[in-house]
Amino acid sequence: MSCLGSSAPASIVAQSVLSPMNSKLLSCHPKLLLVNPSLSSFRTVKFPRIILNQISQHRHLCKSLRYHVKCSANDNNEAIGGPKNWEKWIPTNLFAAEKVFAAIAGTTSSPLAQYISSPTTFLHTVDPRIKMAWLLALVILPARSDTTIRLGIVIYLALLSVWVQPTEVWMDQLGRVSLLCGILFVFLGLSTDSAPSLLCSRNPPSSLTRLPTLPVSFERYRYVIMKLGPLLLTRKGLSAATTAACLTFTIFQSASLCLTTTTSEQLAFALQWFIRPLSRLGVPVSEVILTLLLSLRFINLVFDEVRNVALGIISRRIRWKELTTLETIDVFFAYIRRIFKNIYSHAEQISQAMIVRGFRGDCDSHKILLTAGSSTLISNIVSLFCLVGLIGATTLSR
Repeated sequence: MSCLGSSAPASIVAQSVLSPMNSKLLSCHPKLLLVNPSLSSFRTVKFPRIILNQISQHRHLCKSLRYHVKCSANDNNEAIGGPKNWEKWIPTNLFAAEKVFAAIAGTTSSPLAQYISSPTTFLHTVDPRIKMAWLLALVILPARSDTTIRLGIVIYLALLSVWVQPTEVWMDQLGRVSLLCGILFVFLGLSTDSAPSLLCSRNPPSSLTRLPTLPVSFERYRYVIMKLGPLLLTRKGLSAATTAACLTFTIFQSASLCLTTTTSEQLAFALQWFIRPLSRLGVPVSEVILTLLLSLRFINLVFDEVRNVALGIISRRIRWKELTTLETIDVFFAYIRRIFKNIYSHAEQISQAMIVRGFRGDCDSHKILLTAGSSTLISNIVSLFCLVGLIGATTLSR
């Protein structure tokens, strides 16, 4: 204790310093003596060399404590935790993107819903108002006619498409429409009565009522036509499937025939002729006609953009097998975004062209010249007679 000095406060301070708690405090917090002003008297204290060495060792240990986290990856892909262990579970080229884009480009290559001026056929010389009446009749009559009339209308439209449209057009359109109608026929025919009925018959059996059972039909009538496991093809299902398939084929193919043989101005003229009396009831006929014209002009732009963007992606020769599923989906989203961006750009250009040509939003003051086009009397009379015959045959079949 003599090395700390003769004064009593110095000895007290030395004993407190030599205590284990204060030695740890000093070793872990060597700057505490300079921070706390109440401990400023420690500056005059002279510690032995052994204590100073211990304090410096503790300070060195406190500074040398570092926590290091080391991660290492195994080069073996089959080992647990390998970097590529999860990649083998992700399927590559899941959507067959190259085939999808090729199919889109091939589908839109044919002129769908576009006017074909040559070769000039019988339907090109029919008045557009008679064509509009035919469209209305072909939408209403198949749903209210017999199965024979429906099949007859389908065969008639197919033969007319082969006669009127070019070979590459009718082969493409008839194939796709027939495939769609076939799938619809199979699904509706086999699923109409396949589900079991939740209701039970409340009629008591003949053993309780002591009444004779009904005799079997001599014509061998059967409600169930065919049974494939749990699936049933019944007369009700056959009627529903035939109606839906024939009506779908009739609507698609009749609209295609009308659009490929009639210009948009002629269709607008026919519709304006039919709905003009509704203007007395407050119907904006001029706005409806202008909307129809813009819609018919815009259909071609949409098909062109879908095809052009798809061809642009195909021409880049993307290696789809090297892309992950998320990257493939990102390409599809970029494709859709580009289509909408180009469509909006075309819409803005059309609106600017209309403004330059004097359109100010008032459809009544902005005159649009619409004509029925050139039509022959013989073709109009033959079309009217065929339409009347179809209506009469449908009425008699009912």
